Amino acid sequence: MPVLSVPDSKSPRLTELPPLGLYIHLPWCIRKCPYCDFNSHAIHAGGDFPESEYVAALKQDLELSLPLIWGRPVTSIFFGGGTPSLFSAAAIDAILSHVRMLLPLALGAEVTLEANPGTWETKKFIDFHSAGINRLSVGVQSFNSRHLQALGRIHDSTEASRAIELALQHFDNINLDLMYALPDQTEDEALQDIETACSWEVSHISAYHLTIEPNTPFHRYPPKLPGEDVSADMQIMIEQVLAARGYRHYETSAFALPGKSCMHNMNYWQYGDYLGIGAGAHSKISFREKIIRQMRHKHPRQYQEQATTANACLENLLATTQEVGPQDRVFEFMMNALRLTDGFDPGLFHTRTGLTVASIQKLLTEAEQRGLIDWQHDRIQPTSDGRRFLNDLLEIFLPEPGSRTST
Repeated sequence: MPVLSVPDSKSPRLTELPPLGLYIHLPWCIRKCPYCDFNSHAIHAGGDFPESEYVAALKQDLELSLPLIWGRPVTSIFFGGGTPSLFSAAAIDAILSHVRMLLPLALGAEVTLEANPGTWETKKFIDFHSAGINRLSVGVQSFNSRHLQALGRIHDSTEASRAIELALQHFDNINLDLMYALPDQTEDEALQDIETACSWEVSHISAYHLTIEPNTPFHRYPPKLPGEDVSADMQIMIEQVLAARGYRHYETSAFALPGKSCMHNMNYWQYGDYLGIGAGAHSKISFREKIIRQMRHKHPRQYQEQATTANACLENLLATTQEVGPQDRVFEFMMNALRLTDGFDPGLFHTRTGLTVASIQKLLTEAEQRGLIDWQHDRIQPTSDGRRFLNDLLEIFLPEPGSRTST
């Protein structure tokens, strides 16, 4: 494999800073799903969780982080979890009011909140919209009650449909999350799920292949999943159905009507910046002379204590800090940008990493010779084989061992 050739400098200088998103992690859920490896925590039997204390911690976290992003406008905000829709509209409003007070929001900033059916009522939709949420991402996963039960979801198919019906009364920008290759799922059942999702005519649909992650109940007790050939057929079928209904397949698992791509996720995939606040949240922040990654402490109690103590400081909130060196920048950029169907402009690679395309010419040549990318002067994009065998494509850009620096 060709060796990555980059400048000797540990920190290639950036000519401009990328767009900045804000991710806010709300870690509680009613019940932990057996496939989930996110930093989420089931609430107590009584249904209580420390909402006001956690909101106070988020506010302090944001204030402590200001020196890293001072003066930069926020292009998008994303409330993820957990189940953010468990939080009251008043709590979401308090968080967003604090954000607006401290940070400039770009005109038309996208503000997304993840929601699960079963945690909704009509007034919550109205109040979330009034608080400033302008995009909902509804975690349906399936419209088949048997599969929802196998996935450990707290809603059934009727509740899923009712939640979407209510959401459409108050929001015109909605994403539905679906999963396929579920335990004992047939291709006909996967087809029924995607056709049901299309029937709602929402602006965005995300369709994820169920994967078995380490440290999950599904990893310890694997369910019976469809074979690779069946799963591949499901994927092709889903892509064909969505294309026929006007959804553009713009990213590996994302499909959108014209003009409705997820702004926040597009910023991730184009190697933009994001500040992550909340328990376990990740950040990527660029400066002219360096790029850093951070992760907050995962456990909500430890995070809250560190954030609200009298002598709180940002360093005490962080579990890890890492400066992103040249080789890591190459891999991280490719890991994100090559998920996009349209790939990227070579100029974007230089702007976001500080490196030139010439510095990775041998790697690009290998990828092109293997039929995994199409390399034109104004566009580098994965081929159909590159999208299908994305891991093989990304392996070409893996950094050499020992190239990372972390604290």
